[in-house]
Amino acid sequence: MNQNNHKRYWKRNLLYLIILLSIWFVVSFGCGILLADQLNQFHIGGAKLGFWFAQQGSIYVFVILIFVYVVLMNRLDRKFDVDEE
Repeated sequence: MNQNNHKRYWKRNLLYLIILLSIWFVVSFGCGILLADQLNQFHIGGAKLGFWFAQQGSIYVFVILIFVYVVLMNRLDRKFDVDEE
């Protein structure tokens, strides 16, 4: 990989990380703390929604974001021909 492609690869990788971590921050901090009072008006599985996001929802979202990151990085690796296959 030449130097220009290397920079483009890492720039795209950092973009993915920033977007995915921002989503996780919004879900965990925003929904679990900042918007908890508004979300607690709704219930999911018998628990208040704000409480659910603080206790379980942010974990579920984080696990989903890990799978999304893997898919995105596999595509990026193939695009820049640095995949392991």
